[in-house]
Amino acid sequence: MPRGRQLAPLTIPAADRAQLEEVANSTSMPQAVVLRARMILASSEGLTNADVARQVGASPQAVGKWRKRYLDSGIEGLRDEPRPGRPRTFDDEKVARVINRALQEKPADGTHWSTHSMAAAEGVSASTVSRWFRLYGVKPHQAKTVELAADRLSIEKVRDITGLYLNPPDHAMVLCVDEKSQSQALDRTQSPLPKDLGYVEGHTHDNLRHGTTTLFAALDIATGKEVDRCKAQRRQEEFLAFLRLIDREVPADLDIHMVLDNSATREYAAVKRWLAERPRFQMHCTPPYSSWLKEVERWFGLLDEKALKRGRSRSAGELVDQIQALTAGHNEVAKPFVWVATTRSIVDKIKGRSETGH
Repeated sequence: MPRGRQLAPLTIPAADRAQLEEVANSTSMPQAVVLRARMILASSEGLTNADVARQVGASPQAVGKWRKRYLDSGIEGLRDEPRPGRPRTFDDEKVARVINRALQEKPADGTHWSTHSMAAAEGVSASTVSRWFRLYGVKPHQAKTVELAADRLSIEKVRDITGLYLNPPDHAMVLCVDEKSQSQALDRTQSPLPKDLGYVEGHTHDNLRHGTTTLFAALDIATGKEVDRCKAQRRQEEFLAFLRLIDREVPADLDIHMVLDNSATREYAAVKRWLAERPRFQMHCTPPYSSWLKEVERWFGLLDEKALKRGRSRSAGELVDQIQALTAGHNEVAKPFVWVATTRSIVDKIKGRSETGH
């Protein structure tokens, strides 16, 4: 004869039973929830709380609690009730005040706030201020060096160059031109340690220098192909020779739009005179400190990554051969770099940084 107080019968609707059986057999749900589902299923068989407790491995008090919760609220009653926890010490206005003060004001005795100085000024703990700073990404103790273009026509130049990238003119070739000067032919003082499973290639920290070369490069933005020449020096004679190469390589019926910076080599009288005699060459100069506007810089990045950073050259001539081999391989499978930034997005970003001081 069952022992214990006689309980009211527990009837489980078919929809609830299917859900309870799925939970009771689950291996991924929290074990506490699985245990409660098993309690309710066992209780529906007419067992006492003590019998259910022995069957599922719980206390009779726990069985009684979750049986009552199911009778009162159904399956929803088997969920954990939200715990009240500790009430908030500071409201949203206090948090906003601290963050805004850190971003917009300076302390009387310094150039920026620290967690301790802000904590003393606002009457909160330093750990609380530190937590708020981390949450909102505020770093008043950090700064970085930036260069702001002094060119009053910067916006017009940005608009001109992005227009060339996004909507190049008909019957014309757009080339991004620059030089990578003083590229060093470096060799290691010892042979590198080879790669192996679980080991990366090892290099000595010191190098042997075997001369330099200057790389003149022109990137065709429509195809991603690259024309370059390596010269021993970086003077107007070398730049003029590279311009003559471009003049020969580009079909005579196409105009040539060149995106380039304001390097001193462009300012020599001989260069200006040569360009003036060839009206199909049209120059588009980037603003100061705007190398990011030149797509050819992406090519220079690939060159560093694939050839220069880990390469070994025992002479400047060997370095030139490596660069030419990389260029030839690149041009066989070249694809254009995709420019997506519009003038508006660039200007908005520049203005945003200027207004915030970043």
